[in-house]
Amino acid sequence: MQKRELGKSGLQVSAIGLGCMGLSYGYGPATDIQEATALIRRAFERDVTFFDTAEAYGPYKNEELLGEALAPFREEVVIATKFGFSFDANGGQSGMNSRPQQIRAVADQALKRLKTDVIDLFYQHRVDPDVPIEDVAGTVKALIEEGKVRHFGLSEAGAQTIRRAHAVQPVAALQSEYSLWWREPEQEILPTLEELGIGFVPFSPLGKGFLTGAISETTTFDSKDFRNVVPRFSQEARKANQALVDRLGEIAAQKKATSAQVALAWLLAQKPWIVPIPGTTKLHRLEENIQAADVELTAEDLASIESALATIKVEGDRYPAHLQARVNR
Repeated sequence: MQKRELGKSGLQVSAIGLGCMGLSYGYGPATDIQEATALIRRAFERDVTFFDTAEAYGPYKNEELLGEALAPFREEVVIATKFGFSFDANGGQSGMNSRPQQIRAVADQALKRLKTDVIDLFYQHRVDPDVPIEDVAGTVKALIEEGKVRHFGLSEAGAQTIRRAHAVQPVAALQSEYSLWWREPEQEILPTLEELGIGFVPFSPLGKGFLTGAISETTTFDSKDFRNVVPRFSQEARKANQALVDRLGEIAAQKKATSAQVALAWLLAQKPWIVPIPGTTKLHRLEENIQAADVELTAEDLASIESALATIKVEGDRYPAHLQARVNR
């Protein structure tokens, strides 16, 4: 697989990474540890070198899984993890927390769980309104100077926050949602990143599974699947948004590819410093996603996609109201 550099950071990663959250959290019961380990190691065998996790996924379980799975070839991969929350005794999130002492504590704990002596990319998971971003960037800068962290990242941050953080400690990458059905970053975020030389790591590049075509208005989700509370996944919204998936499927058929592969190839075609991190629990989906790196979309293909989607309005908010407050720019 081709490599890409995240902005001008010098951090080289595979063109498609692996988002590991769903193996432990968010989409129903956690995947069997042996199966999850096999999937992560298969990704490495297929030249994926960029693996994304966070203390919040589990919490803690996903970092532990990734640390164990990647231990045999730790020096050959890039591991990204995140800080930014506090947790109660039952493991539930008890609020955002990016105070300097919390960032340091999370770094030390993550190093142990990941079985490593350095975190390649350390993201602030969500912007904490109670802590100046300069304090956050300054703390990570100190961790970089101490050799515990290599690069600093932000997630779901607005343009001004990115600029303020970058002035204290260069930001290597921003991780935010971006896909054919969530294109808000194009308005202000992508131009800011290009100007500053910051890479972009889209999460949910397949629309939390919807862009694969495997989800319809009749699909039911596991009781632990967070899509049950996402407005965009209401039955009415799924029915309304089917037109987008149908059109994507038509384009994919013309390219002799799958809908998921075209959705990922579209992201790769937007900028050379964009690295999507699709997640999956299934080996055949992993192979499908990796092969998207070989799908070449011509200028005509991209124009066709653009014109086709211009007439389709995506229905439903991407988060319920209580979570949307955390990502308002």
